Amino acid sequence: MLPQLSAEQVHAALPWLALAETLTQAFVAPPEAPVRTAHAMSAADTLLFMPAWNERAIGMKLVTVIPTAGHFGGHTVDASYLLLDRATGSPRAMLDGEALTVRRTAATSALAARALAAPSPTRLLVVGTGRLAPYMVRAYHALHPTLQHIVVWGRNAETTQQLATELLDHGLPVSAATSLADAVHEADIVSCVTTAREPVVLGEWLRAGTHLDLVGGFTPAMREADDVAVSRARIVVDSMDSALKEAGDLTQPLAVGIISHDAIAGDLGAVLRGEVMARRSAQDITLFKSVGHALEDLAAALLAGAAFLTPSS
Repeated sequence: MLPQLSAEQVHAALPWLALAETLTQAFVAPPEAPVRTAHAMSAADTLLFMPAWNERAIGMKLVTVIPTAGHFGGHTVDASYLLLDRATGSPRAMLDGEALTVRRTAATSALAARALAAPSPTRLLVVGTGRLAPYMVRAYHALHPTLQHIVVWGRNAETTQQLATELLDHGLPVSAATSLADAVHEADIVSCVTTAREPVVLGEWLRAGTHLDLVGGFTPAMREADDVAVSRARIVVDSMDSALKEAGDLTQPLAVGIISHDAIAGDLGAVLRGEVMARRSAQDITLFKSVGHALEDLAAALLAGAAFLTPSS
């Protein structure tokens, strides 16, 4: 029977520091990872397919987006990850895809901030209170030991306070923000994990030296930051091909000439290999735009499922 790793097992197998190191290696020497494909199963339902492979393993993530799934006891977005042996093509393990995704997404953002943010950041703002938000807080806290204040903001004040209290109860220095504009202006790092279709963060709020992390938008119709924010920033992406196809925060201002392709310094792999210097001064505003990359899934799955891909398996 094919071994299956539950959400709890996946989270336990991916400690933040080890995951960040694994992701660094994957970005520096990336596996084959074609741009994900999306298939419309109906007017509302979508199937996403994200494959990647290296000399050791093949990984495939299947993601379903079914808005009516809740009526049948499911989740609007669900995911499964299948890990196969590269030499034989044989299935080795099935992993909980949601746990894998939130873990690797948060770790990638925190890792990118180590390369792009100003040294020794002390204040983080997380915009959004959905499923990814608490993992973003935990990943940044683990990878940025100089952080002293972490603030969360959401449209619903009660939900925001509940999230802040939950994280504070777990020993994290978290509080709830009441003014988004003030919180953005005070932050060294602003991380957005929303599903917004209109900009939430305005460029006029950003002070010099801020690092802006845009995570939530994954279609051309979604925006988390306005044109002013994007035009002020030196931009790095997780995947050039995917970002220029799917990231509304970039495709929209590119389409109307607010920014040119030259505004995108490169991808995270190039930064980590030392080929691109994203931050050139303490005054630079930097921006990391991620839409999700299959290389992150494969790297995390290999770390979580190491026992199933040993030579003796």
